[in-house]
Amino acid sequence: MRKRYKEEQIIQILREAQTVENNLEICRKYGISQNTYYKWRKIYEGMEVSDIRQYRLIQSENTKLKRLVAEQALTIQAMKDLLEKKV
Repeated sequence: MRKRYKEEQIIQILREAQTVENNLEICRKYGISQNTYYKWRKIYEGMEVSDIRQYRLIQSENTKLKRLVAEQALTIQAMKDLLEKKV
């Protein structure tokens, strides 16, 4: 699924929405549903662009660490299976 807006753009939209009384105007202007607007607000409210970059970096590190742990778990399980067969 392709995202229409990047996180930086979402933050700008949310900032703009703070200056407007009716959020429906913002939704119409950017072609998003109110559900999407509220979901974005729940996730990104109060964040800055630098926070988003740091968040992405942490997510990528977390993914790498999870992969590493999974590989180690598979190696340990394979060694246990080998030891059980020898005994």
